[in-house]
Amino acid sequence: MAVALSTLVEEAERYLSSAKIQDYCPNGLQVEGRPHVSRIVSGVTASQALLDAAVEAEADLVLVHHGYFWKGENPCITGMKQRRLKTLLKHDVSLLAFHLPLDLHPEVGNNVQLARELDITVEGPLAPSDPRVVGLVGSLAEPVSARDFARRVQEVMGREPLLIEGDQVIRRVGWCTGGGQGYIDQAIAAGVDLFISGEASEQTYHSARENGISFIAAGHHATERYGVQALGEYLARHFALEHLFIDCPNPI
Repeated sequence: MAVALSTLVEEAERYLSSAKIQDYCPNGLQVEGRPHVSRIVSGVTASQALLDAAVEAEADLVLVHHGYFWKGENPCITGMKQRRLKTLLKHDVSLLAFHLPLDLHPEVGNNVQLARELDITVEGPLAPSDPRVVGLVGSLAEPVSARDFARRVQEVMGREPLLIEGDQVIRRVGWCTGGGQGYIDQAIAAGVDLFISGEASEQTYHSARENGISFIAAGHHATERYGVQALGEYLARHFALEHLFIDCPNPI
């Protein structure tokens, strides 16, 4: 079965309320391909590896979290950007990308999906008074040590996380997938025992150590694999389409 590209894009934008969210890139249809879609390939980033895999899988549309045309980037279509766009245009494949709308969504969002993977009960936003903060806060069913929770993360993510071990057992958790390590101050203010993000910065170590909380960097790519899969599955169910998630491993 196939659906009009315009209909699929409209539903994705409606479902994610993307028009209401200010972002660093355009959300929605970034490259227009053939007018109908029957097969979706999803992935974290619209890298050349993902595009090549999508062409091989005979996808009509590539759905990603990290697309193109970021604010401040060189607008010239040269080098890597030219090769990527040429692949999409040559094979008449559409590119649909959602950044912050996919981080924030209460059902298929990266942060909610990561909580489900790690058995964290979501309590609410990390900083209720500041809607610009993307992260969430929640609790565990039973307290565990930081090392035991890091082992859980490793089992789920399939990679060893960076652990900065704090002073207490883990009951309350704050998290923000991807490059959300800068929200550790909001996590400390929220009174969590552990903060999880994808990446770490040099100052993250000092913030965690001097405030007595644990910190886990589980990988930018690894923590953001789940939202785009969930969105792809939603669209596939909604329109009776084929959907394939392709993971192009990234150690960052």
